[in-house]
Amino acid sequence: MNTIKSRTEEHLHNVLSNRSEIRSIDPLHVVNDDDLLAQIGYKQELSRHYSTFQVFGIAFSIMGLLPSISSTIYTGLEAGPVGLVWGWFVAGFFILCVGTSMTFLGSSMPTSGGLYYYTNYYSPDSIRVPLSFMIACSNSLGLIGGICSISYGFAVEVLSAVYINTDGNFEITNAKCYGIFAACVISNVLICCITTKHTASLQTVSIVVNSFLCILFLIAVPAGAGKTIGFNDAHYIFGELQNIRTWNSGWSFILSLMPAIWTIGAFDSVIHCSEEAKNAQRSIPWGILGSISVCWIVGWFIVIVSCACIKGGDTAAVLDSATGSPMAQIIYDSLGKKWAVAFMALIAIGQYLMACSIMVAASRQIWAFARDEGLPFVYNYVKYVNPKVKVPIRATMFAGIISLLLGLLVLINGSAGSGALFSLAVASNILAWGTPVLLVILPYGRKRFIPGPFYLGPVLSNIINVITVFWIAFIIVMSMFPDSKDVTRDTMNYTCAINVSVWLLSLVYYFVWGYRTYSGPKSNLEEFDSINGDETIQNVDQILSDEKEKV
Repeated sequence: MNTIKSRTEEHLHNVLSNRSEIRSIDPLHVVNDDDLLAQIGYKQELSRHYSTFQVFGIAFSIMGLLPSISSTIYTGLEAGPVGLVWGWFVAGFFILCVGTSMTFLGSSMPTSGGLYYYTNYYSPDSIRVPLSFMIACSNSLGLIGGICSISYGFAVEVLSAVYINTDGNFEITNAKCYGIFAACVISNVLICCITTKHTASLQTVSIVVNSFLCILFLIAVPAGAGKTIGFNDAHYIFGELQNIRTWNSGWSFILSLMPAIWTIGAFDSVIHCSEEAKNAQRSIPWGILGSISVCWIVGWFIVIVSCACIKGGDTAAVLDSATGSPMAQIIYDSLGKKWAVAFMALIAIGQYLMACSIMVAASRQIWAFARDEGLPFVYNYVKYVNPKVKVPIRATMFAGIISLLLGLLVLINGSAGSGALFSLAVASNILAWGTPVLLVILPYGRKRFIPGPFYLGPVLSNIINVITVFWIAFIIVMSMFPDSKDVTRDTMNYTCAINVSVWLLSLVYYFVWGYRTYSGPKSNLEEFDSINGDETIQNVDQILSDEKEKV
């Protein structure tokens, strides 16, 4: 027994002592984006094509207001109009706090690795490497879950449009849903393998499309409803709690926060694309806070209009719509068949652009993790960047393949599988958002934290960070709950099984094998210097010194 104990202690010592050095980073004294990235420890490999407006477009496109609300409105309406309207408003405030905390981190150290890099940087030495490994796995899984849930939403919207157009003479099956889902994912991979310049332009297109959709909805649907079915009164919209779930009314309302949490999410995508952004320290805060604020306010008006236009105030009838989409039914009742088909087609286009944007963000996170030799087994293959287009093509393909495999949940078990995909994106990403924020609050991380250009001062910033941590802890627990008290194979929320398994297995893998290759974020500057045969450059400190003297 003593021998086994001794070997275990020796193994744990070897594992925990295998860690890369923590670099000295001063975000307030940099020459340019490449200079700061060199301080962080990386060579500029990707092209910087994203303007501040296009950085905003990354997050705004992924949020895709009307398509996202169409995909999640069912969950909000299960607590009636109150659950959807006030759940959106309340959740939006706390999400803004989370986004503000993210801007503090992103403005200080903009790197594609983002959240797991921050976790490693602000953690005590004894736990920083395994903890950052787990966060990297969780964040990667969350973004892939986002690809799955957005692509699934696209499939549902396409099928709803077909169902309405055929007057119900069309059977919606799990197999058809998965087929459209797979086509969406594969085509997204192909699009995202083109140059950064083209994918940056795609964000501008996405902003225009999503803005047009919101404006059209806010004008056309109320105009149509006013002429055909009339509006529901203010009491119904703002005060009617109709609990469709088997949970009590209070918890049912809490579960109806999910539409806003899922929609106004994935803003960490801005950080993952920071190595392709111009003036990243300032464009990141604008991208995160701008996208959250616009989606919070405009989205609130959209859910209010949606509730106002529910035919006869019959929430149950909309939820049981044969179209498979409550939003499709609301539009159909207000505008008729032709407009409903056109709207669902436009919404599907917006949803497709969302999938393209999150595919870009997920591929950059996976690529950064592989660059640090953390991605299990295939890191050497995945970290390759095509020198002609300067795009991590293999990381994009990897994200697509894993998405197709996870999407099989829909084929196996339609409703429960789709629910798991939506909650999966929430729980995994939120853990990754909250961990570095918690570490910055704690004494060790607080001493290491040097704010970037965007900072609200120590007092207000700490208050926001504390709110963020408590909110995130609450939402992680909430996202694990099933939608019904009566749990069956069809109503089970598989998020707890998938997420907790990934968190535990990532730690087990690290302690058994992963520590051999992953020692935390590691600089690749010397690697590139040796490849390029640049014998005149000795180290990054000399680079920074020379650049600052030139300035």
